Amino acid sequence: MARRGFTVKKNWDNPVEHAMPAEARVPAEVRIRTVAVRPATVLAPMAGVTDTVFRRFIRHASLFASEQGPGSRDRESEIASVEAAISNVASGCGLTMTEFTSADGLSRMRESKRRRYLTFYDDEHPIGAQLFGSNPETLADAARIVEETGFDTVDLNLGCPAKRVVGCNGGSGLLRDLPKIGEIFHAIRKAVTIPFTVKFRLGWNDAQIVCVELARMAEAEGLNAVALHARTREQGYSGQAQWQWIAAVKQAVKIPVIGNGDVRTPEDAVAMVAETGCDGVMIGRAAPANPWIFRQIAQYTATGNYDRPTTADRYHMIRAYFEMLLAESETTKDLPRDARLGDPAGKMKQFATWFTHGVPGGAKLRAAIYQARSGTDVLAEVERFFVPRLDSTEGFEPEPGTDVAQAFAGSALVCD
Repeated sequence: MARRGFTVKKNWDNPVEHAMPAEARVPAEVRIRTVAVRPATVLAPMAGVTDTVFRRFIRHASLFASEQGPGSRDRESEIASVEAAISNVASGCGLTMTEFTSADGLSRMRESKRRRYLTFYDDEHPIGAQLFGSNPETLADAARIVEETGFDTVDLNLGCPAKRVVGCNGGSGLLRDLPKIGEIFHAIRKAVTIPFTVKFRLGWNDAQIVCVELARMAEAEGLNAVALHARTREQGYSGQAQWQWIAAVKQAVKIPVIGNGDVRTPEDAVAMVAETGCDGVMIGRAAPANPWIFRQIAQYTATGNYDRPTTADRYHMIRAYFEMLLAESETTKDLPRDARLGDPAGKMKQFATWFTHGVPGGAKLRAAIYQARSGTDVLAEVERFFVPRLDSTEGFEPEPGTDVAQAFAGSALVCD
């Protein structure tokens, strides 16, 4: 579901397959100054996706496995071994991020609307809020609001390639003006005491790669970590992420470096760390299609294997997320209009495309969901589809020719 016109088509071009590198693993922890990110995995900020419901959903994704049936005791044993091996939190996701939020809008918003954009719950910590904009003073004011609201970190978006954002000199548009970025870094750093980070791209295009210089500038201005999406603004989400630049940034600075781009599987995450030496891995578009990916990374780095969701797992996961949306809608219904979740049916339909991709017969379920008129009707269609299939003890097997990447082919997401 696109919002505010910041739409970007996200799919992978010729995804690279990675094998398990010897002695490689995603780090158990990365410290962003005072904030311990355990394990060193981050849910990328995605507007229209990473609201409070989805963030809490990811935090608890490991709980959406079937509790009965063959292998459940083995799963519990394996999870226990993962916890012991890497000091992992329940989900395997060490840090979540808000949707990217306009600093200009935030500074002008009524308190009720700020609550809608900056709502989070106690079980979401550690959590960072991401801002975009181009005016140093406005961004500094917005960062103060973020700190006063209780977020653990504040992040600056220098990566969004959407034309409307770039047209306002925000997101990756600022990559053409390093002096202005320096002013922004200085203003935000002076305004807040919480850890301050930045997410950016390689540069405007292949002829203007500025990521190493930008990372050094961030370190010099007192930022506490950087996250690099290893594509240029011109690439958008096409082509391959150029991981060699993550390695170059890692070699250039001493603050933590988070790698981002083309991490679709646990093998990808481990390979990124092995090839670049990055301190952590950020995952965006793979998370809505496979909410278990953080747990799978934790399992893979600890044991060399990871669980694939069964049909029952899919059912419990979809039902849990949809029930969370319904509950949040009920909780916020008496708030001012700007602060309400609203009708959850539209969000359910958006996520149904990703959650059911590859499920045998999933096209019929999606068609039924798209025709549903309310959130409760959507949930009823999920029950009607899955309940007769729960007797199956076979692992989830995608339909031939499907994978996580294809879940996004032809779909639009608001940029992260």
